[in-house]
Amino acid sequence: MSYTFRGGVHVPEHKNTASLNIKKMTAPEKVWIPLSQHIGAPCTPTVKVGDFVYKYQTIGTFEKGLGCPVHSSVSGKVVSMEEIRNPMGNVVTHIVIENDGEYTPFPDIKPYEKSFDEVNIEDLIEITKKAGISGMGGATFPTHAKIQSAYGKIDRLIINCAECEPYITANHRLMLEYPDDIIGGVKILLKAFGLRDGDIAIEDNKPDAIKLFSEKTRESDIINVKVMKTKYPQGDERQLIYAITGRQIPSGKLPADVGCVVFNAETCAAIYRAFVKGTPLTSRIVTVDGDCVKEPCSVLCAIGTPIKDLVEFCGGFIKEAHAVVNGGPMMGAAQWDINAPVTKGTSAILLFSKDAYPQFNENYNCIRCGRCVRSCQMGLMPNYLGLFAKERNYELCEKYDVLSCVECGACTYICPGNVPITQLNRVAKAKIIEKRRKEAAKEAVKNDK
Repeated sequence: MSYTFRGGVHVPEHKNTASLNIKKMTAPEKVWIPLSQHIGAPCTPTVKVGDFVYKYQTIGTFEKGLGCPVHSSVSGKVVSMEEIRNPMGNVVTHIVIENDGEYTPFPDIKPYEKSFDEVNIEDLIEITKKAGISGMGGATFPTHAKIQSAYGKIDRLIINCAECEPYITANHRLMLEYPDDIIGGVKILLKAFGLRDGDIAIEDNKPDAIKLFSEKTRESDIINVKVMKTKYPQGDERQLIYAITGRQIPSGKLPADVGCVVFNAETCAAIYRAFVKGTPLTSRIVTVDGDCVKEPCSVLCAIGTPIKDLVEFCGGFIKEAHAVVNGGPMMGAAQWDINAPVTKGTSAILLFSKDAYPQFNENYNCIRCGRCVRSCQMGLMPNYLGLFAKERNYELCEKYDVLSCVECGACTYICPGNVPITQLNRVAKAKIIEKRRKEAAKEAVKNDK
């Protein structure tokens, strides 16, 4: 039986690199490492221009609030600190390091010194925090904070190996080439959370990965392989939890509120490496694909590697790119600078020409077909939300629960009238959040008086 959820859409998979081995890329002459690669406040630099840094050395940290340390992916000299806009338009400080080619590791790096049978929740929180691990499926929520907030509330651990976005095969290749890292990470998480067993969720378009993990866990009674029906957005944690457990997360609540915690496959592997090797998160697998790149493949590269260097490693451009997308075609962010670096949340770099990239049609109209309603896995009314947002009636958008929209893009994809519902919803959500912040600030001032 394949587990599934209500709603969603079937999109062309384009898993062109699924059968190609991961290629390891040597770090470039310079890396640009952003001090904000996570949800939360940007890090404060702990180095200055002219300093020598080791590979794995902490170069940015935070003192309070939500944050995630940043480490150097090479050894060498800090040559500058540059203010660069990220894909969301926010200015972020980047530490630029000149690679000396030696990759000298930071002397304090050491593996977990106790037996894995002694792993507890405090060890897990401390090690994932020190290693700078954040969600590598794209959400980039600091992993130590997720663990801390979930402990004592959950009875179900789910490892997300669905990888439902078109083109992306980074997790698929990780499963095939480094399965023991994922399984090791699962065992550490189960031990720390005090759970009896956990689920590895894999979509049924990856039969080779399903077979491999089924074989590796055949003798295990603590790891269950769950086969998911291939459908977008099966990888969304709300849909994953519903498909496997039948539990629905109420609006405004988190997975832990229904007794579940979900970790991406690569995040799970990063946790294992932090324990076994003591190494922080300084590299990741990135799928490079699209009709503009000569040799599409999945690449293991250093965080801070410019997109331009990554494309050159894959044979370079074979035609002019109309769009460069960081992430998948459904939820990824368009880049305006190919010198922008790979970050902890970069699962793919997709390069599309005008022929392959859908063009925006300003003359869009809702034809009342209801396809968007059927596709919405959140149970919303995208037809109304799109109409209200277009008219800038944000009060009605709020009334119809636009803040529960996860911006998966399914409604926009399925719409025959070319209505950019997701984009309209995104603007509406930003306006509503901005309004609430202003109201909260006024209320705070009023209370102070």
